[in-house]
Amino acid sequence: MIVNLVENGWEIIYHRAHALLAAKIAGQWSRKETPVRLYETIAAISHHDDLEREWEGNHLTEAGAPLDFTLDKDSSVAQFIQLIDGARYRGRWVAMLVSMHICFLNQHRRGQSAEWDDFFKTQLKRQEEWRKGLGIDKDEAERAYQFMHWCDRLSLILTQKQLPAGQRWLEITSGLDGVRYEVMQQANGDVTIQPWPFEAKRFQVSVDASHLTQLKFKSSEELAKALQQAPLELLEWTFVKSNS
Repeated sequence: MIVNLVENGWEIIYHRAHALLAAKIAGQWSRKETPVRLYETIAAISHHDDLEREWEGNHLTEAGAPLDFTLDKDSSVAQFIQLIDGARYRGRWVAMLVSMHICFLNQHRRGQSAEWDDFFKTQLKRQEEWRKGLGIDKDEAERAYQFMHWCDRLSLILTQKQLPAGQRWLEITSGLDGVRYEVMQQANGDVTIQPWPFEAKRFQVSVDASHLTQLKFKSSEELAKALQQAPLELLEWTFVKSNS
């Protein structure tokens, strides 16, 4: 889960909600520039964080605060394999993109153990088999993944409240077609991106956030119960194409 400290407690955004926000962003992309198999790609974006189950396992820091996903290092090779295998039931394209995403996020683990090295070797082989079976070349698959990564990154910028103050630009990524995309929040709160990649000149996206006033919890079960009872707030962003 994504945990933001706010003035009177915690703002919690479930990881699956963040993934759905990324999919909403993907759905706004310019139709002339979308990757191949767009709808399956959006499905992969929407479901790539299905491993996260905030209602199960430990989700507290040692101090008893809600555990932000950036501090959670417990995911195992077996869990990642389960996520990729589960994605396979939506189709090979979805499984391939999820596999590519997991490999990207864990690339720093190469060489750490035989288990991780075997995981990467197996996944690269599966990705190749899926591409061959789907009649897709490696460049097309890579572009679709970079599109997925772009949308995921922008969703995290929004949900983690990383938009800089003072109308300053922040790089999203330069991986998609080698283009450097940047995002900026204007003085009136609207968000703009350069270069503008979307079909519409103006649109809104949103995500649900839970609000907790209790700062510390005795157990993950207590946190899960509090989240189930917590009031929800709709966080919205308006994207507008800049005239400049």
